[in-house]
Amino acid sequence: MTARGAVFLAALGDDAERLHPEILAQMRVEAESDSAAGVFTVAGSRFRRLTALGYPVVGPGLLVTRFARDVPFRIDTVAGRSGSGRTTLAARREFRFPGKVQHISDRLTVTGRPGILHNALGVRGRVEMLEECSVTPEGALRMRSRAVALRVGRRRIVLRGILRLDVDLVDGWDEAEHRRTIAMRATSPVLGTVLEYRGWYRHGDSPAVPEDALGSGQYE
Repeated sequence: MTARGAVFLAALGDDAERLHPEILAQMRVEAESDSAAGVFTVAGSRFRRLTALGYPVVGPGLLVTRFARDVPFRIDTVAGRSGSGRTTLAARREFRFPGKVQHISDRLTVTGRPGILHNALGVRGRVEMLEECSVTPEGALRMRSRAVALRVGRRRIVLRGILRLDVDLVDGWDEAEHRRTIAMRATSPVLGTVLEYRGWYRHGDSPAVPEDALGSGQYE
């Protein structure tokens, strides 16, 4: 059996002890497959359908063509190991936009570098990212991109300068509501924010998400 947050615990090493006790305890739960649900107060891309222009390049499971508030979501994960024996975590996020469900998939893999995870984004893994894991003073897990590359056929193109993408994610804990919080923003030097989401969630073994919280979402 593999711990729910094994990839993050491995990347953080001794720094994992600095995580909020609730987050650390949840990451140590033995679960090869897992699920969580919650609500994004805001989610999506402000470029909406223009985002679909990138589909031929990156493939399915990465681009979001909606932007709305109060968006219910679900995340399903599977922990495992790569062919070389390194810890992995495959995730599929389901965004329940009004009238349309969209998905983002990725696969995290532990690297040989302290604090660094490799992330293959989308169903086909055409976008690759090196992410640095750290712990904030409040005990939240923070992940920031350090390098992004695009695979086109057999070529691997590192995105630098005006082509780069900066991703910053913070996974924290809400003491008052006793639930996890999440905030992610992906920005481009030229286009600004290309994808964002922020809200809260609970794991499947936590108290159920209230039915009235899982509304139909609201467009902005």
